[in-house]
Amino acid sequence: MAEFDLIVIGSGPGGYVAAIRASQLGQKVAIVERENLGGICLNWGCIPTKALLKSGEKFESLSHLKEYGLSASGATFDFDAIIQRSRGVAATMSKGITFLMKKNKIEVIEGSAKL
Repeated sequence: MAEFDLIVIGSGPGGYVAAIRASQLGQKVAIVERENLGGICLNWGCIPTKALLKSGEKFESLSHLKEYGLSASGATFDFDAIIQRSRGVAATMSKGITFLMKKNKIEVIEGSAKL
């Protein structure tokens, strides 16, 4: 079993940033995450929700086209595609965190941890 100077529990916005900084300061670091890197905020909460809201904002803005001298008809939405986009945004960001873990030589341990 490897020895670490620091083991971070959870890879949410606080966890992965702390792990990166510790690694930059010369510590041997591991991060424990039970699911996808980025934690609840990135994968299920804040980020996917913002992506969903952005789709809603874009659709709603169509009702104001006339104010800009524009018109369009037959606008519809595909809820499955909206969800797929939201999941894609989260997946892309999680892959970015995976890259940062590799770049900073942080060992990712899939599982749960407790003190």
